[in-house]
Amino acid sequence: MRKVTLSLILLLAFASLSWAQQSQTVYGPQLVHPTGLGVILGEPTGVSFKHWVSQKSAIDAAFAWSFAGRGDELHLHADYLWHTPLKSADPAVRRTSFYIGVGGRARFENDFRVGVRVPIGLAHFIKDAPLDIFIEVAPILDLVPATDMSANGGIGLRYYFR
Repeated sequence: MRKVTLSLILLLAFASLSWAQQSQTVYGPQLVHPTGLGVILGEPTGVSFKHWVSQKSAIDAAFAWSFAGRGDELHLHADYLWHTPLKSADPAVRRTSFYIGVGGRARFENDFRVGVRVPIGLAHFIKDAPLDIFIEVAPILDLVPATDMSANGGIGLRYYFR
C-alpha cells in the first residue's frame, strides 16, 4: 500500500510540474502580488496562505482548527492548485477561476490522522484591490492510522502583499 501511495504522489507531482510549465496565459493579480494571507471559515476554520508559482498554479495551505468529531483539533493542510479562468464577456466573471488540486492533510486529535486532499473550488479576484475570495470543498482520504473518507469545506478571504 505504501509503494502504491508513494508512486501515485510522485506521478501527480511530475504531472503538476509539466502542466504548470505549459501554462502561458497571464491571469489574476498573482504576478504582481504572488503571496496572500487570510482566513478560511468552515470546516476547518483558521489561517489561509496562498503563493502563486506560475500564471495558473499556486500552493495553498492552512493552519486551522477542526470542530468536527470530538471538538477542537489542530488541522494542517497544503495543496498544489491548478486554476482555469471562467470564460465570459463580463470582465467581473473573467476575474473568477475554477480550481482543482491535490495535497495532504494532517489532523491532530486523540490519534494522529494523515490523508490526501483533492480541493475543488472557485476563486474571485476583487477589482482594484489585492484581495481574493474563495469557496472550496475537499474530499479527503485518510491513510493513517486507518483508511477513512471525509471532507472539508469553507469560504475565505485573502490579502495579497505588495
